[in-house]
Amino acid sequence: MLAVFMDSLREKHMRRTRIRPGFVFLSVMLFATTGFAASVHPWSAKQADDWYSKQPFLVGSNFIPSTAINQLEMWQADTFDLPTIDRELGFAEGLGMNTMRVFLHNLLWQQDRQGFLHRMDQFLEVADRHHIRITFVIFDSVWDPYPKLGKQRDPKPHVHNSGWVQSPGADMLQDPKRWDRELKPYVEGVIGRFRDDKRVLMWDLMNEPDNNNPPYKGKELSKKAEPSLQLLTLEWAWARQGKPSQPLTSGVWKDDWSSDEKLSQMARFQLQNSDVTTFHSYGPPEEMRARIQSLQRFGRPVICTEYMARPMGSTFQAILPILKEAHVGAYNWGFVNGKSQTIYPWDSWEKPYPAEPGVWFHDIFRKDGTPFDPQEVAVIRQLTGKEGSSQK
Repeated sequence: MLAVFMDSLREKHMRRTRIRPGFVFLSVMLFATTGFAASVHPWSAKQADDWYSKQPFLVGSNFIPSTAINQLEMWQADTFDLPTIDRELGFAEGLGMNTMRVFLHNLLWQQDRQGFLHRMDQFLEVADRHHIRITFVIFDSVWDPYPKLGKQRDPKPHVHNSGWVQSPGADMLQDPKRWDRELKPYVEGVIGRFRDDKRVLMWDLMNEPDNNNPPYKGKELSKKAEPSLQLLTLEWAWARQGKPSQPLTSGVWKDDWSSDEKLSQMARFQLQNSDVTTFHSYGPPEEMRARIQSLQRFGRPVICTEYMARPMGSTFQAILPILKEAHVGAYNWGFVNGKSQTIYPWDSWEKPYPAEPGVWFHDIFRKDGTPFDPQEVAVIRQLTGKEGSSQK
């Protein structure tokens, strides 16, 4: 019976994803041996629409406190800065923002799982006081592929995200034998702990899984997309097994999504398994409109989990009205200028910037709450309905 079941599942999965047979067979084997083969189905389109119909216009940022250079520094006990988090989420509440996208890390679970879960709960308490719900990102494939626990390095002056780290790191990603022992308990433990928590809006399972990170050329895995897709396939099953009340997603971020024939293996898998469709776009208005249109054909709610890079034409004034009109949720990258230094552009890894740029790349506020651009703050408050209400 097992052989017949596996053949049937493999054929069905291949028809849906068009991923090469060898990979699908490995994934099916992993599902069969871990008991997850029956737990891989996404929400129905109706279930996703019903969930989305209950949400307000989702507006927020990708959030890390200004005192943290990366996910580890944000969450580790010695550097968990709740007063700064509270103050900066207050800035967000003042804009009318109602959600934030926040990155976790598997090493935090390895280091101190109970302490980590407790700090997550503390963070959610603070966010809830500011009427903000959280989308947690479980894994992230962007920037430094060799994360380490403990004290994090100081920022490189004037360099965009000079200390952000991947989760899992390259050593773990290229060693699938460790995943069941070290990554599965993390995914199951975190989602299981908060699966019915109304303060959690969504689970973003993996950020930009096939990003090759040019600044780390020579340190990245040469064929990173293959193990990333293998891990994401398993992670989706682990997450489904936890039966979260919140939707699961992983956002597409590159290439062309306008037809099935143009989809990469990764994008196809993400789009076919996400409960709600999420994506990234840092382009100008015409690109954003095209991206939205290309994704609406999947018949699910659409949420943009990364946008806003001012020099590229992706500004609040230009993009946020488009997202609201299309009923697409909106998370810009960056909130308060701090140790992540994302006011500097991506090319700051190659091109020196001796001082603060005249036009910030990302971020909205300085540490004292002064906005980079008061006019764009006014636009955000107008579109969230916060305009004219009392500012906290």
